Amino acid sequence: MDFKLTEEHIMIRDAARDFAKNELLAGVIERDEKQEFPKEQIKKMGELGFLGMMVSPEYGGGGMDTVAYVLAMEEISKIDASASVVMSVNNSLVCWGLEKFGNEEQKQKYLTKLATGESIGAFCLSEPEAGSDATSQRTTAIEKDDHYLLNGTKNWITNGSTADYYIVIAQTHKEKKHKGINAFIVEKGMEGFEIGPKEQKLGIRGSDTHSLNFNDVKVPKENRIGEDGFGFKFAMKTLSGGRIGIAAQALGIAAGAYELAREYSKVRKAFGTEIMNHQAIAFKLADMHTSIEAARHLVMKAACDKDNGENYDLSGAMAKLFASKTAMDVTIEAVQVHGGNGYVKEYHVERLMRDAKITQIYEGTSEIQKIVISRSILRD
Repeated sequence: MDFKLTEEHIMIRDAARDFAKNELLAGVIERDEKQEFPKEQIKKMGELGFLGMMVSPEYGGGGMDTVAYVLAMEEISKIDASASVVMSVNNSLVCWGLEKFGNEEQKQKYLTKLATGESIGAFCLSEPEAGSDATSQRTTAIEKDDHYLLNGTKNWITNGSTADYYIVIAQTHKEKKHKGINAFIVEKGMEGFEIGPKEQKLGIRGSDTHSLNFNDVKVPKENRIGEDGFGFKFAMKTLSGGRIGIAAQALGIAAGAYELAREYSKVRKAFGTEIMNHQAIAFKLADMHTSIEAARHLVMKAACDKDNGENYDLSGAMAKLFASKTAMDVTIEAVQVHGGNGYVKEYHVERLMRDAKITQIYEGTSEIQKIVISRSILRD
């Protein structure tokens, strides 16, 4: 398959690369140490159009394709995965879901602000007892006269305290199981909506991750997305596209670590020569480069499938499975290439290694991706 980029794709990729180097690199170590949300950087990302890349210009977005999106995701993720996960959630989960399945009133009221970066969104599916198992929702939304009464807890929510709008998945008709689940747009500040403490995380420490509590929150009926009982399908369709974004993030983390290791090997000397001249190091770099290129082709294949209107459940799952494993493998080797310096924060690779792990967990664990893949290939 030919993945030759258009001039527009190259321009978008280069713009994201320049932004990452000029705006995100400075202070990225300090933000990681302090678990500081990159507020100013995210604001600039919104102004440059990185938070609503695939949204139609009619609603304030860039009207770009998925290929452009994953190219930008890779470049941002090379430098700061905490910033790229905000970009991923806002683009893949929130904006895409609203534009695809929301009604016109919801698009005008919420999507227009999310696409321009004026507002930030969050996607609320995971619970203490329902991480990858979306069918086991314990958060309830009981139908009343003109509203739903929302009760429950959501865990590990990206943009937990910084979001303005939250897409919340909840059970309305327990007897119908997954067919009784709905998706709602919840606004920050609604009475009974409480934001829990910030999570102390291993990686992507600059991202804003919280638990959310809903105590008799009145959600207007017009804030339900789709028909009654559409919530589970909404979540599955949205997550399927979200996997492509996370695969691109994993690819970027791997590529960033590889580039650092390659350049380090050219200047670090051992036994009288640069370490790149030692076969042990050269072979590591060869393996890293090969894995990254394979991951990139899988990510591009999934993006192209989505853009061409083809089913991308399989290709998206394969891209996320392989790219996230590549991110872990490559970052570990990048630390090894750096030797003792790889264990030191100032060389960046230890942070990338910590950031890589989450790509194997969110948007469905590696085991979940294998379930998706195996069901697809064994269906016939």
